[in-house]
Amino acid sequence: MSAVRSARDERGSAAPFAVGVIGLLIFVGAALGVVGAVFVAHRTAQSAADLAALAGANALQVSEDACATARAIADRNGARLESCEIVDEDVTVTVQVEGPRWLGQPGDPVAEARAGPTD
Repeated sequence: MSAVRSARDERGSAAPFAVGVIGLLIFVGAALGVVGAVFVAHRTAQSAADLAALAGANALQVSEDACATARAIADRNGARLESCEIVDEDVTVTVQVEGPRWLGQPGDPVAEARAGPTD
């Protein structure tokens, strides 16, 4: 009779473990989602910076306002132009995109790119 009794006493003992494992899986899934979102935001920032620098350098070659062109291209690609610098025939831009906010992440992804004629 004691074998039957001990089996009944252990019923439901896996429930706290299962709840803990499910909670951990949800937390890890959320963290991976945020890491993925940060990665996508950084790639967006870098792409926008590259395109803005190329457009600015092209505008500079045809005597147009390089920084205005770079700003327009950055805006079209979901980024904000933070700085634009022209040195000789090179255009260097820095852009920023809005990133995900999770657990008080302080900053948004920033990217820089330079374009100009080859030597």
